[in-house]
Amino acid sequence: MQKILLPSIFLVTLLISRFQTFATCSKDGFIFNGFTGANLSLDGVASITSDGLLELTNTTMSTKGHAFHPTSLSFKSRTGKPLSFSTTFVFAIISAHPDFSGQGFALVVSNTTNFSAALAGNYLGLFNSNNNGNSYNHVLAVELDTIQSYEFQDIDDNHVGIDVNSLRSAYSQTAGYYDADSNGLFKNLTLHSGQPMQVWIDFNGEDMQLNVTLSPLQTPKPNRPLLSSTVDLSSVLLDSMYVGFSSSSTSGSIQTSHYILGWSFKMNAEAEPLDYSKLPPLPHSKARSKWKELVISPLASFCFVLMVIGGVLFLLRRKTYAELVEEWELEYGPHHFSYRDLYRATKGFKDEELVGLGGFGRVYRGVLPTSNMEVAVKRVSHESRQGMKEFVAEIVSIGQLRHRNVVQLFGYCRRKGELLLVYDFMPNGSLDKLIHDPTQPALDWTRRFQVIKGVASGLLYLHEDWERVVVHRDIKASNVLLDGEMNGKLGDFGLARLYDHGTDPHTTHVVGTMGYLAPEAARTGKATTKTDVFAFGAFLLEVACGRRPVEPAAAGEQVQLVLVDWVVEHWKRGSVLATKDPRLGEEYPAGEVELVLTLGLLCSHPLPEARPSMRQVMQYLDGSAALPELSPTYMSPSILPLKRTEWLDDYILSFPSSVATVSTCSVSEGR
Repeated sequence: MQKILLPSIFLVTLLISRFQTFATCSKDGFIFNGFTGANLSLDGVASITSDGLLELTNTTMSTKGHAFHPTSLSFKSRTGKPLSFSTTFVFAIISAHPDFSGQGFALVVSNTTNFSAALAGNYLGLFNSNNNGNSYNHVLAVELDTIQSYEFQDIDDNHVGIDVNSLRSAYSQTAGYYDADSNGLFKNLTLHSGQPMQVWIDFNGEDMQLNVTLSPLQTPKPNRPLLSSTVDLSSVLLDSMYVGFSSSSTSGSIQTSHYILGWSFKMNAEAEPLDYSKLPPLPHSKARSKWKELVISPLASFCFVLMVIGGVLFLLRRKTYAELVEEWELEYGPHHFSYRDLYRATKGFKDEELVGLGGFGRVYRGVLPTSNMEVAVKRVSHESRQGMKEFVAEIVSIGQLRHRNVVQLFGYCRRKGELLLVYDFMPNGSLDKLIHDPTQPALDWTRRFQVIKGVASGLLYLHEDWERVVVHRDIKASNVLLDGEMNGKLGDFGLARLYDHGTDPHTTHVVGTMGYLAPEAARTGKATTKTDVFAFGAFLLEVACGRRPVEPAAAGEQVQLVLVDWVVEHWKRGSVLATKDPRLGEEYPAGEVELVLTLGLLCSHPLPEARPSMRQVMQYLDGSAALPELSPTYMSPSILPLKRTEWLDDYILSFPSSVATVSTCSVSEGR
């Protein structure tokens, strides 16, 4: 019995000592040479593979994954000063496409491991639109990002960034390293190459110096870090913090997996070096080893590999380009686009092709492979199938609109939980950028007036000249797009119906943008041609004044500026031209500017009965009808509490041409 027991004890001791060489933890640090048996706090799709790889995200779309060391560490001294720390890890990002990648990942130091409210996609599973940039996040992240997000002002689609409470990197640099063997020459590294790379992150608590160094695996740590920045983490790091990794994927992006092979961390000392011989192999490395084993039977191996590759490519191709096409859609053949064509046209919906973000979805530039036609592809989420047949019929119907000042909707594609709408591409983007972005050259009055008349013409077509009445519901500068000749075109029409998709049509659901929303629409939720005219009035004032309909309070002021109220006050004082955009300078036709400002006030009237139709608007802009003078009681704060009949009596006396068709006996009492 003793003879049997002694070898058993020896074997158990050997196994324990072997495991300890792979994972060692202490109160101020740890080291993982592979993650077999590692005690980590995992959530989302993060997992430890049978080979000991830490897989943060796999090829599943719209997911996030987190992996944290389960025990918090003390990051502050007794005096409250941040402590130094050092960490190194080996990672690999494997993409299904050699030229494109999904999202990246980040090493994270955080006061919590709960990121349930964080978003996937560009937010890397760290923040959401509400808390991104908030000081109470207490998050330091070093991101290795493989997509350029214009929302966060990324420098490119292959960079390393230092993020403090926000995904807008405080410091960033294109991924690479300074090769000591080449006299410090900078060499680029492609993060999603599938090759293992090593990162070193060192923070000196004394001088607040944060260094980030990157190199290929088994290359000695470069003497010069990729990023070396002074980062004051006094208010970021708390006494108790967690360290880990965060990653995410995006719907429709290239299938990408993120792996961590080994990880070492240490407080107040340099992190222990990783043992490369103990790191687990990557999936593609295993495949190459298996190929060598099959050399004994080369012909069989060759056929087997071809079959596997063919099967995988077939499944990937089928999954990548899978879309929803039902029998009832066959009649809409000319308006239906294949997902494969749209995917190729937009280079896999890569962020570098992203040209716009809006309340209804993202817009990508694309070139159709069959016709070389330049298009804009808007991706809109739809979770419910209820009413989808009717909505697609509406899209096809709207696709029949033909007007030089309305953006052409060519067709659609349905895929899983999203709808893709294909529009004519507008190379000069939105008017909003040229009006409000101080970095853009100022738009002269001639072009502004040309755009105003174009939008009015397009809106008249939607309201009166087409076979059906189309209410836009979201007229604003960001929805006015400019073609190659700077002609203004209305875009995003019809999408409000998608926004309401799946809701009870009898409920009050307000659709629109603050400052453009008519008072009656805010009360009833109903959109009419008159609510469009109100929004057009706010648009006129925005273009003429160069200010948004509602602007936040300026420094030292307690109330926000409401553009229409501000213009009304100047109009009452006889100084309405003082509200014009200062960037217009002194060379402008005063008569046209005053016409647009006054017409903006007329269209923005709080009572819908007092607003002109778009046909009247066109007559005023063309000069074929004289713009009536406004009543002194116009836009008075006391108007709305009055009975409408009482106010209209006074209004008609001084403003007969605009409301001659309004019957005062039919106007109900105001609320």
